[in-house]
Formats: sequence, structure tokens, C-alpha cells
Amino acid sequence: MAESTNFSKASVVTFILFFAACVASGSSTAQVPLLMWSSKSLPPLASPLAGHITSMEELAAYLTPAFSSGPQTVLMFLQDKLSKDDFTLFGGVFGNKQESAFRNLEAALQSSSSSMTFPALEWTGESAIPSLVQEKLGASPLLVDADTLSHLSLNTSVSNLLLINLPYCSGSLKSCKEVLSGNDEVMGKVLSFLKAKDVSYTAIYTGLQPSQVISRSSLLNQQVGRTLLQAPGAVVRPPIIYNVSGGPCIMLWAQSLLISLKSSSEWIDLAAQSPTLSGSMCNSTNSMLVLNFVNYTLSFAMSQRFYPVSARNWFTLDSVQLQVHQTGQTGSFIGSRGIYAPAEYSFRCQSVSSFRDALLIPSNQNTSQWRLNFIDFQIQGFGLSNSTNFSYASDCAGFFTAGIWMGLITSLLMLLIFVYGLHMIMQLNTMDRFDDPKGPAISVPQSE
Repeated sequence: MAESTNFSKASVVTFILFFAACVASGSSTAQVPLLMWSSKSLPPLASPLAGHITSMEELAAYLTPAFSSGPQTVLMFLQDKLSKDDFTLFGGVFGNKQESAFRNLEAALQSSSSSMTFPALEWTGESAIPSLVQEKLGASPLLVDADTLSHLSLNTSVSNLLLINLPYCSGSLKSCKEVLSGNDEVMGKVLSFLKAKDVSYTAIYTGLQPSQVISRSSLLNQQVGRTLLQAPGAVVRPPIIYNVSGGPCIMLWAQSLLISLKSSSEWIDLAAQSPTLSGSMCNSTNSMLVLNFVNYTLSFAMSQRFYPVSARNWFTLDSVQLQVHQTGQTGSFIGSRGIYAPAEYSFRCQSVSSFRDALLIPSNQNTSQWRLNFIDFQIQGFGLSNSTNFSYASDCAGFFTAGIWMGLITSLLMLLIFVYGLHMIMQLNTMDRFDDPKGPAISVPQSE
């Protein structure tokens, strides 16, 4: 499902807006858009039917002849999340190109020899599209960025697959338009570099997953009559469970696992990805949970000991390690000072960070600018007892918070003022002599 569009008269944003209106009333299948353009010619494809959703099989059938014409250099701009609604909201529609967040993208599509647009591509997983392109091209992917691309020497006699990861505005302090504009600038730099080197290329812009999934039920299946209206419940991801000997050993859940390699860089949410657990281990005294993502590895080391003062076992999160695959750097953060709980409990905290009310303390200066921020974090490394549910949670927030102490002290101060005033009132004595207006005046001796 694709369409070759004359972008000199209508931008890609206008095309996707039109197609989004056709697809909106269709299936509830998760979809991501895919834009493809080349400095050479691409195979043509028949115009799609309105509302059609491209399957991965149809995309594979199109990529086979597109990549079979000899060695090629393919750029894949992989954004963490992308949907048609992003073009709708930030594309600068109705000819207002100055407000568009995709100016470099639109210019590239207009100046390319040919281009193909897949507004609604069926989404089957984060690695589905990169794996398919790698298979059809027959080249191993190379992760690059706009800053280090100038030091890269390309061998155009063989096929090259260059991956450029782009962030999304989830968990970012910037607005979505600023993030997408920054991504557009990155695409402009990469394309300008290849143009200066006179390298023929084919570029693909898509998302690892949809930024918005809109589910619409068919009007034919709706009930006729009065019904109770209830908002659908939010989909909650299951916790990450490491099993050993047929039973769970370690459990972890977090709404967001945000990391940042520089104090001014964008946040990357690792919780949106599906990790592998190779390298994890656990026994009666130590546990290690290793989350292997595409570009990063996050490790949680825990241990438990018996403390005679409390006469019970306690577990601590000794350290959290973050490894960057691209550079080989590893940052370690100490968590045992503030992350602990009884061994049979789990630990939970609304925010576990390394920079504000820090529970994670950096242990090496080389990664002092790295930041971690785990939102709605809960972990348990011991005492699961073959259950897939967390045990009773020991929360990081104490019972007597700063607000409670302030209220208690203020109430005590007011009570003291009240008691002092009541005591002063009780010390007042009434007069025991009164003047009689019909009799002589009372004479009060001065010596009395």
C-alpha cells in the first residue's frame, strides 16, 4: 500500500492528513507511518484503496525489488514513537510552512527523484521494520548520529545500513514540537552530509512504535438503547519477572525508566522497550537483574543480610549500572543508602532518581553527568514464594513527612498560646467592693 506523490504541489503532511481521515473510521490495529525517498528511482506501486492498512508482507514484497539493484546506502531514521497525528498536529497545514516541524523532511521529499508514502503500516513490534529492512538489504546495521557521521568512511561498493535513532517527547521537558523540530534538523544534517559526499542513498523515516493508538468500535456493533458510559481502563504493562527453577525469583515494575547521558540531553524511556534478561541470576543472598535493551544495558544488584538489631533479614539495592553499547561506557550508582526493605517485602517509590532527592548516588566521576529517573518504581529480589504478585510494599516515603511535622509543630504552638491565654484569663480577680450611689463613697486606704 503506497502512493507516489507530487510533493512540489502538496506536502507529505497534506497527503497524510487526507489519508488519516480515511483510516480513522477503519480498523483499530496499531499503525505507524513510513516515508521512503531516494536519490535514485524507486519501483512504482498502484494507488491504494482508501482506508487500506499495509501489512508487513506487502511491505516486504515492495522492498524486494527496491533493494535488488546492486549495492545501496540506506538511511533509517528510527523515531521512538510516530503516528499520523504527529503530522496532523505539527505539520504546518494550510500552506503555513513556517510553523511546520518537518521542513527539512518536506524539502527532501520534494527534491528526491522518487518517493513512496505508507501512511498506515501495520505495527507488529519494535524490531519488525528494522529487521525486515536488514533482511532485504543483506547488510548489518550501523548505529550513527549526526555529530559522528562526518568521521565515517562509507564503502559504496557494498550495501550499507545506517541507523539514526531519534527521540520522542514522552518524558521530555521540551514540547513535542520542539523535539520533532530537533529531529528534523538531525535529518537535514545527515542528508546534507551525504549530498556533499555525492553518495546515492535511500532514506526511510518511521517509528519504532505508534505514539497514539486510537481504538474505534464499528457502528454496526454498537448496542442500541441506553447503556452505562464508562471510560475504558488504562492498559497496565505486566511486571518484568526473572524465573529460575520454574518459579519467579526477581520482579520489577516501573511506569518509566528514564535515562539521560548529559544534563542537557533528552530523556530516553527504556520502559517502552522490551528487554531480554540474559545475565540475570539469583540465590538466597544475592540477586542480579540485567535488562538488555537495543542500545543500553541496565543492571540491578541486590543482596540481603541479617541485622541483629532488628532481628530480621533486610535486602538492599546495592547498585544500579548503566552500560552504553555504542561507547562501551558504564556508569554505576549506589542505592543501598536509601533503597532497602525487609527481605520478605518489596520496595516501592514514586520517584527514584540520581539528581533530585537522590536515592541513587553516582560512584564514578566519568559518568557524573548521567542521570537516572525511575517513575513509580517497585522491585523485589527475595521472598517471592512462587507468586507472580509483589509482596507487601515498603514505601520510600516515611510516615512523618515534612508537611506532617510542620502541621504538628504549628498545632502545638497554637495550643501553647491557647493554654497561656486561658491561664491568664483564669488569673483575673473580680472586685470585692462596689460603690453605692445612694450612700457614702467607699474610701480605700492607700496603705491597703
